[in-house]
Amino acid sequence: MKIISSMATRALLAELAEAAGQALELAVSVESVGGVDAAKRVRAGEAFDAVVLASDVIDALIAEGHALPGSRVDLVRSEVAVAVPAGAPLPDISSAAALRQAMLAAPSLGYSTGPSGNALLRYIDHWGLSETLRPRLVQAPAGVPVGTLVARGEVALGFQQLSELIHVAGITLAGPMPADAPIVTVFSGAVCQSATAPERAAQVLAWMAQPATAPAKQRQGMAPA
Repeated sequence: MKIISSMATRALLAELAEAAGQALELAVSVESVGGVDAAKRVRAGEAFDAVVLASDVIDALIAEGHALPGSRVDLVRSEVAVAVPAGAPLPDISSAAALRQAMLAAPSLGYSTGPSGNALLRYIDHWGLSETLRPRLVQAPAGVPVGTLVARGEVALGFQQLSELIHVAGITLAGPMPADAPIVTVFSGAVCQSATAPERAAQVLAWMAQPATAPAKQRQGMAPA
């Protein structure tokens, strides 16, 4: 069984796919790419049994007929965190006001092409910082972790899913987004229209959503949905 996903759930799905394959006695493979590219490939009709992406994208794929109606399964809640290069001073991001000041003080800010990046841009616009910060914003190419840009020193502040940042060397986590300015994405799975065995695909997604998988999700910086 073939699953395509975004990079945010790559490590988690690699772990769950192996366990699900053993439990259900089938081979489960996962290809993780940039979320935008994953959705494009599903829309192009490429043969996948299931897709795991942000819940709003899953809903769109179902509405467009690329995934089966009623097959959406919410898997994880994924929080965005902030990172700086290893050894750099940690900024105060304890509140929205403090984060706003930290962003104004940073010479460069990295964000992703996925839902977390779009949410960050909405905050920047809401705080009236779009014009000021636009020249300092660096969008990571699809499939490239923002943490990589931070580790290279290409950006001073990086914003991305915690699940992606925790696996990058050369950075320090400043913490999650503040409680009064959170960015949380629900990642969901759905059975693709092109699935060769849709019942088996649904079975794998249900297995991945079961309460017993919570420890794996927490190890990868996420929470059960």
